[in-house]
Amino acid sequence: MTTAAPPSRQLDDATVARYREDGFVHVPQVLTTEEVATYRAAVQQVYETQESTHPGDATFTQVVNVWESNEALRDLTFHPVLAQLATELAGIPLRIWHDQLLAKKPHNGAATEFHQDGPYWPHDHSRHSLSAWIALVDVPVERGCMSFIPGRHDRHDIRAIDLRDATDLFDAAPDLAYEPRVTIPLRAGDVTFHHAYTPHTANANDTDEFRWAFVNIYVDRDVLYNGESHPCTDTLDLRVDTRLPDEHFPPVP
Repeated sequence: MTTAAPPSRQLDDATVARYREDGFVHVPQVLTTEEVATYRAAVQQVYETQESTHPGDATFTQVVNVWESNEALRDLTFHPVLAQLATELAGIPLRIWHDQLLAKKPHNGAATEFHQDGPYWPHDHSRHSLSAWIALVDVPVERGCMSFIPGRHDRHDIRAIDLRDATDLFDAAPDLAYEPRVTIPLRAGDVTFHHAYTPHTANANDTDEFRWAFVNIYVDRDVLYNGESHPCTDTLDLRVDTRLPDEHFPPVP
């Protein structure tokens, strides 16, 4: 699938400032109706044919690095508009850390509990990392949209959290339990971008339809590998304190 090259600037200064203050931003209708239909069909195929990274987990079905095996979703992972939006928000050159399909079955009965993304990643000296969470169906509150704690991407002192434990983040950081939360329902084709350290959660899917979402994770192009274990690096024999290799973690324009 061919996507048009983005114009020289996508976002106004106010949107970028809001993202940097809050740690997240909602950008409506990034994808066209045609793109949504194409990518939704592709993620359904991946869901049916590829094994989840955590088989049997009721919270969600996750498949990572889909770009390596699915041509249509490779186009989504390297979508030029998404890459440009992420670069404008971060303000630095970026690379793909990994992509992922995140599907919630109808009536799955499990939320993805509050957590930050950054503590799970084996990265050092990162100036900025962020995720583009792409809705491939309408995602009202009842289907598993996300909620964020604004402005707390300044917290880099919190350990990795159990995504299935509703109190674990607040056990680790009790003060966050009293912070306001912002919930953002999405239409198909909408995207939320959130900073790697923005605390966020996603509701259970209480509807009769799948919640299909796809995520592109962008990291500082100069980030260093710190030697800790992660499925995306464990098999690559990387040296500590070296940059991520372009062939596995491609730079984006």
